Amino acid sequence: MNIHEYQAKALLRQYGAPVSDGRVVLKAEEAKTAAGELDGPLWVVKAQIHAGGRGKGQFKESDAGEKGGVRLAKSVEEAAAEAKKMLGRTLVTHQTGPVGKVVNRIYIEDGSGIERELYLALLVDRQSSRISFVCSTEGGMDIEDVAAKTPEKILSFAVDPATGYQAFHGRRIAFAFGLEGKQVKECVSLMGILYKAFVEKDMEMLEINPLIVTDEGILKVLDAKVGFDGNAIYRHADIAALRDETEEDAKELAASKFDLNYIALDGEIGCMVNGAGLAMATMDIIKLYGAEPANFLDVGGGATKEKVTEAFKIITSDPNVKGILVNIFGGIMRCDIIAEGVVAAVKEVGLQVPLVVRLEGTNVEKGKEIINTSGLNVIAADNLSDAAQKIVKAVKG
Repeated sequence: MNIHEYQAKALLRQYGAPVSDGRVVLKAEEAKTAAGELDGPLWVVKAQIHAGGRGKGQFKESDAGEKGGVRLAKSVEEAAAEAKKMLGRTLVTHQTGPVGKVVNRIYIEDGSGIERELYLALLVDRQSSRISFVCSTEGGMDIEDVAAKTPEKILSFAVDPATGYQAFHGRRIAFAFGLEGKQVKECVSLMGILYKAFVEKDMEMLEINPLIVTDEGILKVLDAKVGFDGNAIYRHADIAALRDETEEDAKELAASKFDLNYIALDGEIGCMVNGAGLAMATMDIIKLYGAEPANFLDVGGGATKEKVTEAFKIITSDPNVKGILVNIFGGIMRCDIIAEGVVAAVKEVGLQVPLVVRLEGTNVEKGKEIINTSGLNVIAADNLSDAAQKIVKAVKG
């Protein structure tokens, strides 16, 4: 689960992190009042969407010279005007893709004098199963480009959970940043604050880009991007309350309400599988035979007929889907339950694209009988390779 920048900053402020004062604006008529509550003399007006690259982004149907989603203003009136220009429009960045995201929230905050821009992130390192710090002197830039072109400018190290964060971790980062004097002490303190917030709130990723040294020589969190472990949200009612469903893929949101593991992708073949490993193998073999999966969908080991029906409806709601592959290995999950769900869903929403079904395992014969006597135009498959080849052939014509 992700949250907006202004929400992330409010959370970090509770832990004592240095962030600028700011106000969120949801309606255009609130912009002038919000800006007037800040000191100035410089205001920063930021579009709030769940995507990076806002400053370099462009609004759809905008003039060639129009500014992106992060703008500077030198008066309350100018800040309000910029906020009104952005609200309700669609911002396209390198992370949103060409579709872009509609800006429903604006964050106006006090401007900061910047002497240096730095990069900092905390994340869960899947290889070591530890929390890692990633830092670089090249803040404000795309860290992917820095990693590709000048990897020596990135420092990354994991924290041993037996000791947790220690002052020497902060000093290591401070020296990598080239900080001096009291800035080193500030860095040690700030890293401890961020590590504590990361652990206590079950974050998956905390990115600060940029972390700045102000013209007064003080460290400040100028931007913040936070993602949380969705499996731990039940422990944090305050974090769950920050969820903005308008920023989420409609299909993924619908799937979450039925406890389905669904991730939308860019391909043309919809997949419904039970088990994450089998789902990954199914997507791989689709690619092997020359097509692309439209989604990852694991219905789980204990799916009901109703859950399978909803899963099928979610797949067919994707306009990019040109064919569907159902691949079920019945263990705890029974093949007849899957078959009943597929039949019910097709009868409810119709079937406009080819459908290949491969069933194996518990109650497989009963499941095949349900499919075969349903009157549906279904292509049967004997194994995974056969199923993948048949759906790719059907989609490719």
